[in-house]
Amino acid sequence: MTALKAGEIDRFLNQPPKGGVCVLIYGPDTGLVNERASLLVAKASEGDDDPFNQIKIDASDVVSDPTRLMDEALTIPLFGGQRIIWVKDAGGKNLAPAVTPLLKLNDLTALIVIEAGDLKKGVGLRKLFEADRQAVAIPCYADTERDVDQLIDQETRASNLTISREARASLHSLLGADRMASRGELKKLCLYALQKERIETEDVEAIIGDASAFETSELIDATALGNLPALDHGLERLDAAGSNASVIAGQALTHFHMLHRMRGLTDKGTSAKDVVDGARPPIFFKRRAAIVRQLSLWPREDLEKAAERLAEAQKVSRLNDGLGTAVLSESLLTLARVARLRAQRRR
Repeated sequence: MTALKAGEIDRFLNQPPKGGVCVLIYGPDTGLVNERASLLVAKASEGDDDPFNQIKIDASDVVSDPTRLMDEALTIPLFGGQRIIWVKDAGGKNLAPAVTPLLKLNDLTALIVIEAGDLKKGVGLRKLFEADRQAVAIPCYADTERDVDQLIDQETRASNLTISREARASLHSLLGADRMASRGELKKLCLYALQKERIETEDVEAIIGDASAFETSELIDATALGNLPALDHGLERLDAAGSNASVIAGQALTHFHMLHRMRGLTDKGTSAKDVVDGARPPIFFKRRAAIVRQLSLWPREDLEKAAERLAEAQKVSRLNDGLGTAVLSESLLTLARVARLRAQRRR
């Protein structure tokens, strides 16, 4: 089976097959990978949390003992129900020797859920699953604008709150790179506004303003504008707070992709101010002047190179937490120096 399409994923997760199946959940949005795996396991178990029926295994344990996965899958539950095996952290690990025999079984009764990170097409686990007619592959990419809107609506409805257009716009500039981080920020915001009926921009600033999300937007603007002192200070604060480098890299990548789309419009003759003012979803009003300035500093070809560099930094930070902050810092500083040089030439 090829990877499920966006419209098929929710249906599959909410109505998993009753029989045995192997499912690979992978992609750059690790928070979304975990959320979808958790939902699939919860729906398949139907509230049955019997430890004899459900087991979590670290992928490294499967690598060291490839036969264990088969043994667990063939174990018959003592008190009925479906056996569910949840394999965690499979990114970058060779699980092919353990998974290949499972895919050949015609009478598999267990649900095998494998969590992985960003996998290249045509290699490793992704190749195995997408080439097998009985297996299921579920990709997890960064949330689109529509996904962020749905996430905002889910959390605000659950708290019986509404949200202003301006507050929603400010959230769009902060969320989307990682589903788990986005949902966590929204839950904090809704808890803060619980005694109110409507979330306003000042609520977003009050709660998320002191967290890494708002600091990240300032960090990204400092990078794109070439403001090295502000960037240095922001990196120090984020590092001290233990912020996730891959999430920050994803937000920076999203921002430079947005600049690339906008620059395409300005190159056709639309003024930068009109492009920024007409952006959908709306850009947080306090950032609009900074983004207009950024569009004047970055030609499309340089924005493409910047995006490539940030994508690589995001990949490295996901694969190696120890290197993530250093690699991201170097990438942001390099881009800031480019912007600073262009700004000096325009004076």
